[in-house]
Amino acid sequence: MFSPHAYLPIESIIPSVEDAKTRATKLPLNKISDIIKTRVKFLISSIFITNEFYNESIGGTIRERERRAAGLFDFQNLYKAYLDCRRHKRKTYHAAKFEVSFESELLCLEEELQNHTYQPGRSICFVVTEPTLREVFAATFRDRVVHHLLYNFLEPYFEPVFIAQSYACRKNKGIHQSLKDLRKYLRKTTQNNRLKAYYLHLDIRGFFMSLKKDILYRLIAKRVKNPELLWLARLIIYNNPLENFTSKGDQSLFAKLPPHKSLFHIPENQGLPIGNLTSQFFANVYLNELDQFAKHGLKAKCYLRYVDDFLLLSRDRLKLLKWRDEIDKFLKERLGLELNRKKQIFLTVDRGVDWLGYFIKPDCILIRRRTVRNFKQKLYSFNLLLKKYPTCAVEAPSQLLLPFPEYHPPLELLQKILATVNSYFGHFSHADTYNLRKHLWENHFLKLKNYLEPKDERFTVLRIKPVYKKAWESRS
Repeated sequence: MFSPHAYLPIESIIPSVEDAKTRATKLPLNKISDIIKTRVKFLISSIFITNEFYNESIGGTIRERERRAAGLFDFQNLYKAYLDCRRHKRKTYHAAKFEVSFESELLCLEEELQNHTYQPGRSICFVVTEPTLREVFAATFRDRVVHHLLYNFLEPYFEPVFIAQSYACRKNKGIHQSLKDLRKYLRKTTQNNRLKAYYLHLDIRGFFMSLKKDILYRLIAKRVKNPELLWLARLIIYNNPLENFTSKGDQSLFAKLPPHKSLFHIPENQGLPIGNLTSQFFANVYLNELDQFAKHGLKAKCYLRYVDDFLLLSRDRLKLLKWRDEIDKFLKERLGLELNRKKQIFLTVDRGVDWLGYFIKPDCILIRRRTVRNFKQKLYSFNLLLKKYPTCAVEAPSQLLLPFPEYHPPLELLQKILATVNSYFGHFSHADTYNLRKHLWENHFLKLKNYLEPKDERFTVLRIKPVYKKAWESRS
């Protein structure tokens, strides 16, 4: 019989562990037993996740949803949530730190959730300045895994009842789909720009901070009957991040926030933290009541919503004004919200609709002037960064200095610049902006042209010139 403290090589037990050489080569048997259990659960979860049971078209009948929810806190469900959480963020510090011991982290979460001992961790509070001042409470990566777990199980209950014109935090929706639909509605309302039509752009005052938690939970409990799912939803909804947080960034920005935009100045059981996946999803659940009222109560045929911004179009000016008053009354009486009267826009559609960073007309889509101005400022700052390098300080062909790395900006710097530039160009590509992109390239890139070039004739995306990329790679 082996002693509980006997040692065996870990490779003989788990030969598939990639980092076995960097870990301890000998472990106690009780530790090896824990690792084996973890790896077995990990392998089982991989099989489940590749099954159609977790297909992207998640949903199905009520019986299928109940079968899935019965094992809500199983390891395979947590592993699926973990993969969703780290998508596009795997290289970040917190994601990498969690990944080092993700099996034990998920096992710990599984035990806490099944025993109902799980509690959200410490949030990071900071203020962002663009596009406006906003207070953000960022959850830990561990808590974000739980958020994805909850979302994966709540989404099938509500997706069938959401209207098609709700675009935030939904699969196959988003900003660009809303642009396509809005352009279609503009053409329909004006009959291809032949008739006069109006649009009403409304916004809810301090939406996330005004949201009532009791109303939100009732809306969820109305459709969801699984007690485990309701327990987790209630825990996240009623969690108060003010009880456990650390603040970062410029502390003076907190004083500049209006009281109705901060969790520090609102009543108890009101408001959700901006920055969490669950908050975005709960916003859709909450405002689905407004969507149903607009579509079925007001019979509005041209209605679109993205989070708390929504549009109504009509050829009848008085009807839009009447709808505004009825919506205001509905929000106050049913949802405890109110319209932001200072941000209402009521204009004819031929002047263009300012919507989600774009300026849409029946016959074209343009970019906001502010967005173009911000991009020009970034290009100016990038050119200043490059001026200190000899290849950019003179008008000589920089190719002659290829063998001398000290004369060139670092590849990492150019890659960061390129990421920002292509982000803007990607945003521009969804509008009619060929002439704008060409103008920016010819007149504002300046020294950047030494190292960047268009990938195609349409200026849809840029790249680092291959000759320089090869030179940097050969030196590294």
